[in-house]
Amino acid sequence: MMVKKAFLFLFFVGFSIHAFAQSSAELKRRRDRITEELDKLNDEYSKISHDKRTSLKQLSLLKAQIDLREDKIKTANSEIKLLDHQISANSNNVRSLQSQLDQLKKEYATMVLFAFRNQSAYNKLMFIFAANDFNQAYKRLKYMQQFAQYRQRQAGYIEGTQKDLHVKIVALDHDKKEKHGILIDQEKEKEKLGKEKDNQAQVVTNLSKEEKRTKKAMAQQNRLLSQIKKSISSAIRREIAEARRKEEAAARIAAASAAAKAKAENKPVAEAKPVSKATEVLSATPESAKLSNDFLGNRGRLPWPVANGAIVGRFGINYIQGIKTDNTGIDIKTTEGAAVRAVFSGEVSKVQNLEGSYLVVIKHGTYFTAYVYLKSVSVSPGQKVSLKQTIGSAGIDPESGEPQVHFELWKNLVPQNPQGWIADN
Repeated sequence: MMVKKAFLFLFFVGFSIHAFAQSSAELKRRRDRITEELDKLNDEYSKISHDKRTSLKQLSLLKAQIDLREDKIKTANSEIKLLDHQISANSNNVRSLQSQLDQLKKEYATMVLFAFRNQSAYNKLMFIFAANDFNQAYKRLKYMQQFAQYRQRQAGYIEGTQKDLHVKIVALDHDKKEKHGILIDQEKEKEKLGKEKDNQAQVVTNLSKEEKRTKKAMAQQNRLLSQIKKSISSAIRREIAEARRKEEAAARIAAASAAAKAKAENKPVAEAKPVSKATEVLSATPESAKLSNDFLGNRGRLPWPVANGAIVGRFGINYIQGIKTDNTGIDIKTTEGAAVRAVFSGEVSKVQNLEGSYLVVIKHGTYFTAYVYLKSVSVSPGQKVSLKQTIGSAGIDPESGEPQVHFELWKNLVPQNPQGWIADN
C-alpha cells in the first residue's frame, strides 16, 4: 500500500512539474518579448528625445513604453505567483517524501531486526521443520524467500525516495533563487517606470507651453485617423451592399425557378428564403464562411504586416492635452521601404491615395485588414492575395516623419484590437 501511494504521489508530482514548466516557459517568453519591444522603443525614443521641439511622437512613444513596462511588471507578478505556488508545492513534496522515507526506514529497521534474530541457518531450518505438515513447511519456505525479496525491494524504495528527495530539494532551491532574481528585476522595472512617468509629465508640460502647435498637430492627427476610419468603413459597406445585391439576385432567380416548377406540378409556391442580415451577408456563401472561420481560427497567430517592427501607437482612446484621439488600429515603427504583406489570404477590396500615401483594404470573409502609410502598392482592387504576399512598401507617418505602417483589423463594421490577433513578434 505504501508503495502504491508513493507511485501515485510521484506521478502527480511529475504532472504538476510538467504543467509548471509549460506555464513558466510561456511567461518567460512573454517577458523576454516585452523586453525586446522595450529596447526598440528606447532606441527610437533616444533618437527623437534630442530634438529641442517636443513632439506628440515623444509622448506617444513614452505612453507605449509605460504600457509595455506595466505589462512586464504584471508578467513578473504572474511569474512570482507561479513560483510561490511551486515553492509551496515543492515544500509539501519534500515533507511528504521525508515522511515516506522515515516510514520506509522504520519498516526496514523492523525487518532487519527480525532477520538478525533469525539469521542463523539452524533457526531458519527449525522454523521450517516445525511445520505441522508438508504444505505448511512449503509455505514457510516461500515466506522466507519472499521476505528476503521484500527486503531488497524496500532497500530499493528507500534509495529511490532519497534520490527523489534530493531532486525536490534542489528544485526548491532553484525556485527560490529564480524568484529572488525576478523580484530584483521587478524593482528595477518599477524604478524605470517611475522615470518614464516623470518624462511623460515633463513632455506634457512642454506640450502645454506650445498649446497652439500641439492642438494643431492633434487636430491634424485626428482628421487623418477619421479619414482612415471613414475610408475603411465605406469599403466594408460597399462589400456588404454588393454581397446583399448578389444574394438578392440569386434569391430572385431561385424564387422564379421554384415558382415555375410549382406551377408546372400544380403545387403551392414554397416560401422564399429570407435574405441574410447585414452582419451575416458577407459569410453567406460556403467559400466566404470558410475564409471567415479560417481567419478566426488563426486569432493570436496572424503574422505582422511587416517582418520587423515595434508598436509605437496602441489601439483605443487616449487624451492628450484634453484632446481625445481614437486610434482604431496600431502604429508600427519599421524601416522605410520595408515590404508590407497581407496577414492572411483574401481579396483586395480597396486601394486609395490618402494625402500622398496609400491605403489598402483586404477582405477575408467577414473580416477586413487595412494597411496605411504605404509609399507604393503592388496590388489592385479585386485581386486575390495569399498569406504574407507583399502588397506594397512602408512609407512615412505624416505626423512624425518616421517610417511607419498603420494597421487595422475589422469584423464587419466593428474595429478590433489587432494586438489580440497578431502573433508575438
